[in-house]
Amino acid sequence: MCRWAAYIGEPIYLEDIITRPDHSLVAQSVEATECKTTTNADGFGIAWYNERPEPGLYRDVYPAWSDPNLRSLAHQVKSRLFLSHVRASTGASTSRNNCHPFAARNWTFMHNGQVGGFEQFRKAADMAVPDDLYGKRLGGTDSEVLFLLALGYGLNRDPCAALEQSVAWLENQSRETGESPHMRLSAAFSDGQTLYAARYSSDHIAPSVYYRYSETRRGWAVVSEPLETNEDGWIELAPGKMISVTSEGLREMDFNPNRVEVAA
Repeated sequence: MCRWAAYIGEPIYLEDIITRPDHSLVAQSVEATECKTTTNADGFGIAWYNERPEPGLYRDVYPAWSDPNLRSLAHQVKSRLFLSHVRASTGASTSRNNCHPFAARNWTFMHNGQVGGFEQFRKAADMAVPDDLYGKRLGGTDSEVLFLLALGYGLNRDPCAALEQSVAWLENQSRETGESPHMRLSAAFSDGQTLYAARYSSDHIAPSVYYRYSETRRGWAVVSEPLETNEDGWIELAPGKMISVTSEGLREMDFNPNRVEVAA
């Protein structure tokens, strides 16, 4: 399983989330505390937004703690909205194209979790990606397919409904293979204006998601694990919920792929 952290608010240095806190994302790459795999060493990535609608993207296959370029970039770059991820592979190879976040047009997406039996229906999943998005299918992960399917279902029109449809389609394929867990998901994604996050599982084990507003940073952090072990105010997102965060504040909504009818 992976760990991730996202931020939206007044511009801050990336290091304020990625490297400086006691339980920063880089610290979680060495010793995560709320997932089965404590070490997340199969690559990392950052996507950040500034003046342009398309995000900047930096990904590599090294462990996050061992890359001096990551620390240098995080020390120098400020952003009002960014997503960062450290990877522990659940099957796909360690390559730059398999590192999160994924980017297409102005959208970015990162995921922690798994789709049971994905390799058994990977060809069908690839073929379900719309033709105009298939050129963005660069890696071999279930997470990238999840993202591209959601884009095809209308992520720009209704992010919650589009992600529900994408999750429902993949979960249905997994159920047909009979391999569980069929779906475990914590995901964060953005169009450059709004930060979204969702938490869901087909069983009772949903990957963790927390969020907190910081008066010091004047912004929201949405994370897999709290960035400080002794810091109050972190709110755990309940399974089956999704949030959208803008400069106007945070809104919570139901996230229920089971209400989606999947075509046979």
